[in-house]
Order: sequence, then C-alpha cells, then structure tokens
Amino acid sequence: MTKKERRTFTPEFKQQIVQLYQNGKPRKDLIREYDLTPSSLDKWVSQSQKSGSFKEKDNLSPEEKELILLRKENKQLQMENDIFKASCADTRTKVNVIKNNQHKYSISAMCKVLQLPRSTYYYEAIERASEDDLTSYIIEIFQNSRQNYGTRKIKVELKKLGHQVSRRRIGRIMSEQGLVSAYTVAQFKPHSKSCNESNQKNELNREFDQAEELSVVVSNLTYVRVNQKWHYICVFVDLFNREIVGFSTGPNKDATLVYRALSTIKKDLRKIKYFHTDRDSEFKNKLIDEALETFRIKRSLSMKGCPYDNAVAEATFKIIKTEFVRGHHFVSLEELTREFHDYVHWFNHIRIHGTLGYISPVEYKLGHLKKTV
Repeated sequence: MTKKERRTFTPEFKQQIVQLYQNGKPRKDLIREYDLTPSSLDKWVSQSQKSGSFKEKDNLSPEEKELILLRKENKQLQMENDIFKASCADTRTKVNVIKNNQHKYSISAMCKVLQLPRSTYYYEAIERASEDDLTSYIIEIFQNSRQNYGTRKIKVELKKLGHQVSRRRIGRIMSEQGLVSAYTVAQFKPHSKSCNESNQKNELNREFDQAEELSVVVSNLTYVRVNQKWHYICVFVDLFNREIVGFSTGPNKDATLVYRALSTIKKDLRKIKYFHTDRDSEFKNKLIDEALETFRIKRSLSMKGCPYDNAVAEATFKIIKTEFVRGHHFVSLEELTREFHDYVHWFNHIRIHGTLGYISPVEYKLGHLKKTV
C-alpha cells in the first residue's frame, strides 16, 4: 500500500468551501464530494468566523502569541549566551562558532549577533574547508611518523598526496594543533676521550656517499635505561642507503654486543668492504678482529677524539635517541629488544630520509636495483 499524498488547499478554495457550508450545503456532502476530513472543514469554518483568515498566526489567541514571542526571545538569549565569548574574536573564530551552532540557530541570526556579514561567513566556510582537510592530512602524517616529522618531511609527504604546501603554512597548522616534532638536528663537537692507540688509519676519510650496497658499514653504541639500569644498543648502518642492517641489545657495553649485532646482518658478510667505527675498545679487540679477518672485511677507524669521522653513525644514534629512547620507559631487556626491532622496521621501510631524497632506505635500494637491471 502506497502512502497517501498530502493535499494542499489555497485560501480561495477554503473560502469557497466555507461559503458553501454557510449557504446550507450539508457538511457530510461537502466532506464526501471534495474528499475532505471533518477536522479540516471544522477548522476552516472556525477560522473564517474568528478572523476571516486561514493563516495560523492570524488565528492565535493573545496568550498563544505571547508564548511564541517569549520562546523566540528565550532562544535569542540562549544563542547570544552561547556565542557571547566569540563576539570580540577574530573572523575565523566567529566562523567556527557559527558552524558549531548552526544545528541550533539560524546562520543569519548568529551573523547578526556576531556582527559578521553573511557573505564573509559563507566565503570563509567554503574556503576554509580545504584548510580543515589539510589539517587532517598533516595530523595523520605526523602521527604515522611516530610524532617525529617536522615541516620539511611533512611537506614531502603532502606532495606525494598531491598537495603543494609551504613549510610556513605547515608550521602554522602544526602550531595551532600543538604538534611538536621530537626530531632535532644532530650537532657534533670534537672532544677528547680515552681510546685505543691503534695505528689503523681512517680509510673511509668521510666519504659517506657510497654507490654500492654494503661497500661500507658503520657502527656505534648508545645507552638506554631499562628498569633503572643502563643497557646498550649497537647498530650497523649501510652507508649506501642509511639502512640499519644489523643491531643488538644487551646489559653490557662490550665486544660481545658488537659481535652479536654483526651476526644479525642477513646479507653475505663477504660483500662488506670496510667496517668503520670510532676507536672504542668494544670495536677494536681480538673478537672483532678475528670476525673481520674471517670475512675479509677491512677496518677503518675515526681519528682520535673526532666524531665527525663517523658522522653518519653519530647522526643515526641522535635520531634513535630522539625518536625511540626519549620519552619511553622499558621494564625489561625483552621489551627493549622487541620495541627496537619494531622501530628498526619502521626506520628502514617507512621513515623518509632527507639524504635519500625523502624516501625510505628500502625504497631507495629497490629504486637503485631497478636502474641497474
């Protein structure tokens, strides 16, 4: 069964029906012939006798008119109270207030209270819609970066999505949303420290850009708190694509930690031409010397007291400390190892690197392989 369509009647038609009724035509005949409801006919007759008008507002009692007026004034006061604090605000704030309250009050009324031209509101509401979308993209990129990306890398990610946005605008939106990157630029200052006095030279000589995978692997150590005790992380970084190719965690800063990190490298170790580190005893010792000799890997050591010679490893650990260590509390070595394994996967496969043209290490490696095929 289909729903019966609601009928509408003109004032002229209503007047004609009332006139027929007043001229003596039976009520039941009018209802039957014109397919009317009894209540409609009675209402029209009553309105005609009371005011001569068929408009609802013309047939209200003084009490009903006063009630409607009071309700209207009350709603106006509620609206003014809701948006009073925004009455002296800037245009953007006023627009947001109107958008947030348009389900309760008319836009025209709110524009009048806030002394904002309606044309300005509609322009801002439409123009700023794209700004809201952009804000959502920036928040999503920032969160997916584990709260590490700054304006430079977010700009690159936005460009991949088809949005050309200035770093200044990104910075403003980040500031408005309270998004603060944990990343800071690494700074190195040469300093003296005790180290071994090996005659081994710096074969790398700060040639940090390598054209072949695993041609040079660099390494370093850093410390992290685990249940109120110091533990250590050792990583091996391939200079070819800045990928972390091996790592280990442990409670002791010793040669065994370095050896275990070396053993996690999944590639053929004989492909490594040079292994570059600083002069700490954890790297220059019998255990590591024998491992390097077994796989015919040449050694390269930084100049005494100069971290610049191992800048990539130093920078990598600066990133790890900022993005992974800072703000985290690890209750066990197992938790540290598990969480760092997850971070390394993100670091290699997802995190974009400025030195690689703002792509991930794995993406850079795959792109290189396609060019050589």
